[in-house]
Amino acid sequence: MRANWRRAPFVTWLALMLAALCGPAEAVEPPSVTAFFQRAQARNPKLSPSGRYLAIQSLGQNNRMVLAVIDLETMSAPKVVAGFRDADVWQHEWVNEGRLVFNISDSPDGSTNVRGNGLWAVDREGGQWRQLIRGGSGGLSEATQLADRRLEPNWRLRDTLGGDGDEVLVERWPWRDDIGSASVQLARLDTRTGRLTQLSTGLPDYVRRWVLDQDGQPRLVEAQHAGRTKGYLRAADGRWQLAYEGDADDGSLAVPVWFGPGGLAFSVHGHRGYSALFRIDAQTLRPEAEPLVHAPGYDYAGHLVFDRAASTLLGVHYETDAPATAWFHPTMKAWQADIDAKLPGTANRIECQRCLQASHLIVTARSDQRPPVYLLYRTATRQLQALAGQRPDLPVAAMGQRDYHRVKARDGLEIPVLVTQPAGGDPKRSPTVVLVHGGPYVRGTRWSWDPVAQFLASRGYLVLEPEFRGSTGYGGKLYRAGWKQWGLRMQDDLADTLAWAVRQGWADPKRACIAGASYGGYAALMGAVTQGDLFRCAINWVGVSDIGLLSSIDWSDVSDEWKQFGMKRLIGDPVADAAQLAATSPLQRAAEIRIPLLMAYGGLDARVPIKHGQAMKAALRPDQALEWVDYPDEGHGWFNLKTNEDFWGRVERFLARHLASPPPAGPGQP
Repeated sequence: MRANWRRAPFVTWLALMLAALCGPAEAVEPPSVTAFFQRAQARNPKLSPSGRYLAIQSLGQNNRMVLAVIDLETMSAPKVVAGFRDADVWQHEWVNEGRLVFNISDSPDGSTNVRGNGLWAVDREGGQWRQLIRGGSGGLSEATQLADRRLEPNWRLRDTLGGDGDEVLVERWPWRDDIGSASVQLARLDTRTGRLTQLSTGLPDYVRRWVLDQDGQPRLVEAQHAGRTKGYLRAADGRWQLAYEGDADDGSLAVPVWFGPGGLAFSVHGHRGYSALFRIDAQTLRPEAEPLVHAPGYDYAGHLVFDRAASTLLGVHYETDAPATAWFHPTMKAWQADIDAKLPGTANRIECQRCLQASHLIVTARSDQRPPVYLLYRTATRQLQALAGQRPDLPVAAMGQRDYHRVKARDGLEIPVLVTQPAGGDPKRSPTVVLVHGGPYVRGTRWSWDPVAQFLASRGYLVLEPEFRGSTGYGGKLYRAGWKQWGLRMQDDLADTLAWAVRQGWADPKRACIAGASYGGYAALMGAVTQGDLFRCAINWVGVSDIGLLSSIDWSDVSDEWKQFGMKRLIGDPVADAAQLAATSPLQRAAEIRIPLLMAYGGLDARVPIKHGQAMKAALRPDQALEWVDYPDEGHGWFNLKTNEDFWGRVERFLARHLASPPPAGPGQP
C-alpha cells in the first residue's frame, strides 16, 4: 500500500535561499546531534527528459521517503506516485516522459543502499505499478507485488536509455556460489511487461565492467581475474575480441569509458603522474596526444554529459578539490556563467537530459558549510527558483570552513589533507580530531558539507582528514606507496599530518584524538597501540582489529578473488608476510594500549563482522579505559537516526572528557 503523504516544506523564494547561502554569519548555539544526522525533507530532484516534470523524494508520513512528481509548467501541488509504509524510496530515474523506475532502502532513515533493494516501475500519474526485481529485505509486506517475471535480488538497475521506450538496462551480479560463468550479465528489461532481453551472448568469463554507447548498445567489456584485467571489444558480428590486457592495479592500462556517435570515444589513463580523460580511436583505442581533461594533482573522476536528442557531447562533469564542469557547447557555457553569477560562493552543477531543448534545468549548489541546495533554472527567462534543501537548523555560523592542503610526510611524499576549522574559524591550539577514512584504497574526502566533520567542528574541534598513502584520486605514486603499509608508513602519515597542524599553530599537541571507521577504525586502534604519545584517546567504529581476520572469516562479504589476489598485494600475504601482519595487528598488541578507547560495532556487519570488536575487547587489559557499544540492527556503518543520535552523543561526551584541557604535567615536565 502506498503511504499517505504530507507536503514537504519546499522553499519557494530565491531571496530566502540567497540570504541563507550568502548572508553574514552570527554566533549561534551548536545544532543538536539530530540536526546533523537526520534526513533532509527532500532530496534527489530529477527532471523528465523534456524538463517539464520534476520527480523528487520527499519526507512523508511514518517518517518515510516517498516519490512525488511536480508539473513545472503549472506548478501544481506535488503528486505522490510511489511510497511504502515500511520502506523508503531510495533511488529513482525517468524511463521516458511518462514512466519512472525506483528502488528502496529498508533502513528507517533511508540513508543506506541495502543489497537486494529491488526495483519498481510506475507511471508519472501514479498508475501501472510493477515490481521488476525482488527486494532482499523481506520487509515490504504492504508493497504491491506482482509474482510474474520478477527478477532475483542480485539483479540491479544499470541505466535508463533516455528515449521514448519502456526498457531499462539491468545487470545480474553473480552469487558467490554460482556454478559456471562468474561474469556480470547485462540485459534489457521492459518496465511494463517484465520481459527480459539478454545482451550477454558469448560473454567472456569474469566480466566486471560494461561500456555502452549512447544508444545503450554494448561496445566493450572488461574482465578481472587473478589480478589481471582483459578488455574485449565487440566486433560487427557480435563476438568479443581481446583488445588489451594488463595488471589490474599498476595504473598502466588505458580504460575506455564512453563510446558515442561518429567514432567519438574516450578513455582514462595516466598522464604525467595522474589519470586524465583522453579522446581515443573507437576501433584501435589509441589515444590522442593530449588529454581533454587533466588536472595536475588529481586523477580524473567524472562523467561526460551527452544530449541524446541533439546527438551532441555537451561537456564533462569532473571533480578536483571541488566539483566542476567543462562545457563544450556555448549555450551550456552561457547558462553556467549566469547561474554562477547568481549563486556566488557555491559550486553549482547543472543536471538535465535533453538539455538544449529543456524548459528547466536542475541546479545543485554545493558548499563546505551547508548541505546541498536544489534550485530550478528556467532557460527562457534565466530565472532561478529555490526548490529544496534549506536547513535553518544548520546555520552556517555553526559550521567550520573546509579546505584542502598539501603536507609533506617524513619521507617527502605529498599528502593531501582536508582541514575543517572549528566553527568560528581562526583556530589557535584547538583540540583536534584526526579523522581517518575507510577503504583504505579509495578517495576518502570531498569538498562538501559533511555531517561528521561539521558536527565535530560545531563542538570546537579542528578536524584533520588526511588522504594518507594508499588513497586513490591523487595519482599513482600516492596510491602505490600505501601497498603493504597498514600500521607502518600509512600510520606515519597520520602523525605527520598532526605535526603539520601543530606547526601551523592550529592544533594543540596535548589535546588530539584519533578516530575512524572500517580501515579508519583499524588506524585508530593502531594509533592507540603505537602513537599513545601523540593521541590522548582513540575512537573506533566498525574497525578491523586484525588483518588476519579479514581472510579467515569466511562468511564476510569480502570476495575470494580479493583475498587471493588483491589482499595479498595491497595488504599482505597471510603466510609470506605473517611477521609483519602480526606486528601491525591491534588485536595481538592490545595489551600495549594505555589511552582511553571508544569502540562500536554493528551486529549485522558483513564487511567487518562484530567478531573483530569482540576479540579486541577480550584482549584488552582488565584495567583498560574502554567504552563499548554494539548496535544489533546495524551493519557496516550507522544508518538509523536513533543509532546516530546515541553514538555521536557518546563521541561528544567522550571527547569532552579527554580533550577538555591539557593533561597534568608529569614528573620533570614543565
